[in-house]
Amino acid sequence: MAGYRKLGRTSSQRKALLRNQVTNLLYNGKIVTTEAKAKEIRSIAESMIALAVKEKDNYETVTVTAKVARKDKDGKRVKEVVDGKKVTVYDNVEKTIKKDSPSRLHARRQMMKYLYPVTEVPAENAGKKRNTKVVNLSDKLFNEIAPKYANRNGGYTRIVKIGPRKGDAAMEVLIELV
Repeated sequence: MAGYRKLGRTSSQRKALLRNQVTNLLYNGKIVTTEAKAKEIRSIAESMIALAVKEKDNYETVTVTAKVARKDKDGKRVKEVVDGKKVTVYDNVEKTIKKDSPSRLHARRQMMKYLYPVTEVPAENAGKKRNTKVVNLSDKLFNEIAPKYANRNGGYTRIVKIGPRKGDAAMEVLIELV
């Protein structure tokens, strides 16, 4: 007997389906799917959340200085003439950044290896590439989801039965983050 559900698909199709559904679950917080898929998704999503909870505070804050191009009111780089050439003007800026410990970095890379990249498109720009932004789901796991479940020992997802699907009578469920 296999240690997982095959879901009537080849291994590559099954892996792609599970990656997609886990990504959407973590991004949206809940999805509607069949019961068999939800039970497979639950184990993967809970292991990722557990990894994020374990490593959520495992970083140090470091202050660094960076050269940043000076910009005018329109957001364009300010240039000045030096020896007959136009040169961009730079300012030194101090920033505080989070420096991951090696175990947190490994956890982040394990998450990024499994989760698909998510591109967020504003509603007014639907179908256009302008103003889209890439959402870093590993950051969302560490900064939003993990603190919420810090004092909880497992059981991060809930499966609620909705009823049979009209087409094939497969049991549909709502899987959501608790």
